[in-house]
Amino acid sequence: MPATDPADLTARLIRCPSVTPHEGGALTLLQPILEMAGFTCTRIERGAVSNLFARWGEKSANRRFGFNGHTDVVPPGNPEDWRFDPFSGTIAEGRLWGRGACDMKSGVAAFVAAAVDFVTETPPEDGAVILTITGDEEGDSIDGTTAILDWMATEGESMTHCLVGEPTCPQVMGEMIKHGRRGSMTATITARGLQGHSAYPHRARNPLPALVALLDRLARHELDRGNGNFDPSTLALTTIDTGNTASNVIPAQARAVLNIRFNDGHTGESLTAWLQQETEAAAAQSGIALELSARVSGESFVTEPGPFTELVAQAVKAECGVTPELSTSGGTSDARFIKDHCPVVEFGLVGQSMHQTDEHVEISHIHTLKAVYTRVLQGYFGQNRPG
Repeated sequence: MPATDPADLTARLIRCPSVTPHEGGALTLLQPILEMAGFTCTRIERGAVSNLFARWGEKSANRRFGFNGHTDVVPPGNPEDWRFDPFSGTIAEGRLWGRGACDMKSGVAAFVAAAVDFVTETPPEDGAVILTITGDEEGDSIDGTTAILDWMATEGESMTHCLVGEPTCPQVMGEMIKHGRRGSMTATITARGLQGHSAYPHRARNPLPALVALLDRLARHELDRGNGNFDPSTLALTTIDTGNTASNVIPAQARAVLNIRFNDGHTGESLTAWLQQETEAAAAQSGIALELSARVSGESFVTEPGPFTELVAQAVKAECGVTPELSTSGGTSDARFIKDHCPVVEFGLVGQSMHQTDEHVEISHIHTLKAVYTRVLQGYFGQNRPG
């Protein structure tokens, strides 16, 4: 049986217009490929999202290695701004072009190709290979990997370790493995006063000064200075809105949104409590009604260095010729959900073009990524296995 070509599979996936939350034919393309290799596949539908769970081997196997990734993509924007049609999967200049080429249809194609060839050529004894592929990573992430994990819990399915195929390398293929992520939360603060004429401010209660003063205090507060695993936590103001189109009217209401990326010195709960305390103090001092709402999209986590991280690092070094750095930098990924299920790390391509116009990937890097994933599988089910 010929080896599965991950670059060709990536191109075919790019031609599936799977903009969140639409499946776009991507999972429909992958399922028969996996079933022909002996994987048992289950489509998991929740809300408007389609997901795919695939397992080779018995769910009672002693070791159950998992890969996780997503086939949904962000919108391409104006197609006329692209060199090639964003859903054409065009090959030019040694690169594969299209929406999702980098983030992360190439990663999915690489681990599908690696898994298919591995179980076909060297099927592990008392082992299972599990693929969890979601269509909701770029969206609200409510009905994607979380839906798969919920279904797995109900069905008695589990992974012993998992590798997420997100792009992890800033500039050089192989330079970085993500072994953790900062937490993320978004807070909205609404200030309510009394509308009035700007020439008679004493007849109004302007909510803006109180809100701005609170935001300035929050933005200048040092959350922490980082630690051995994480950079300092950050708080960014992302918008302040009044909906006021008149220059001579004091608005009755103003709204601000901020985002916090936090390390393991905090939790979503502790930060929400801090924000609530600051908001209540500002309301008491100003006499303006201030209301906080907060949503935590993920807690921080670290997979401690050990046999599992070393296994992945050795595979990366062998195929890329680079000793990878263990990092917790960047945004969030679905690893934030998997970390409650089993130990998880992330390794994938160079991510410079993700979400951009003319998104692309080096074709040679796709093949290298498949080789890394193959080495991981060989090592995991071989003699030097992580505990």
